[in-house]
Amino acid sequence: MKQIPFEGVCTALVTPFDDTGIDFATFDRLLERQVNAGIDTCLVCGTTGEAATMTDEEQLDLIRYCVRSVSDRTVIAGTGTNDTAHTLRKCLAAEDAGVDALLVVTPYYNKANRSGLLRHYETIADRVHIPLILYNVPSRTGVNICPEEYAVLSQHPNICGVKEASGNIAQILRTRKLCGDDFSIWTGNDDQIVSVLSLGGKGVISVLSNLAPELVLEMTQCCRQGNYPQASQLQKHAIDLIDSLFCEVNPIPIKAALRYLGYGNGNCRLPLGPLSEAGKQQLLTAMIRHGML
Repeated sequence: MKQIPFEGVCTALVTPFDDTGIDFATFDRLLERQVNAGIDTCLVCGTTGEAATMTDEEQLDLIRYCVRSVSDRTVIAGTGTNDTAHTLRKCLAAEDAGVDALLVVTPYYNKANRSGLLRHYETIADRVHIPLILYNVPSRTGVNICPEEYAVLSQHPNICGVKEASGNIAQILRTRKLCGDDFSIWTGNDDQIVSVLSLGGKGVISVLSNLAPELVLEMTQCCRQGNYPQASQLQKHAIDLIDSLFCEVNPIPIKAALRYLGYGNGNCRLPLGPLSEAGKQQLLTAMIRHGML
């Protein structure tokens, strides 16, 4: 069996910024919040962490800082770009920094063809020595990994699974059928936690758990215990909060929500602007309803 980096909940951490760069003091507090809630896996420098607007040096500094700060927790680094050679350099640097696994998004903009996409992942997986998680989010990249491509990539001993954020449950079901139990699936959509876990998914890489880690933990634990009626109730209970966190492009709403709770200034780097007034009202209404404010 392949090594599985985690089961349950991995929080896709935001990256707080200030006028000088990364706001490490706020990042520390965010990490402390996750640890105190019982989250044992964190993703740093992912989409939610705005890696696309960070320099390689900033990303590596944050990865090293996270590894040092939560030495007893699993740390996954987002290292994907639209250039295979660049991605490989970032993967090797993150591995050297001590992360436990790598999350590599499909190359965006280039729109790789089938052979190029397979070679991209195989080239990286051949060179690293820690588990590699594919990341499929076609709404952002313009590229979808289809079940037949998963079936090929799942044969590589170092490709352990995928963060599936296509939103396509039928695709996940076909992938489960083609790839078997040795290829793990984590949902990247907070509104599909129960659905994906009911199909044998291993857990969630979550935006919501930045804000409500206890809720996401309870939901996944219910699923893992087979208590799907209770898990479904929790999923329904959370849907307005989840919707508010995706009312505009992630991570704009989650950073605004964390600012309301005193975590940083809420700013995203351009080209992401501030949350609209309508978005603020939706977010505040949901947070008040859930007793957060």
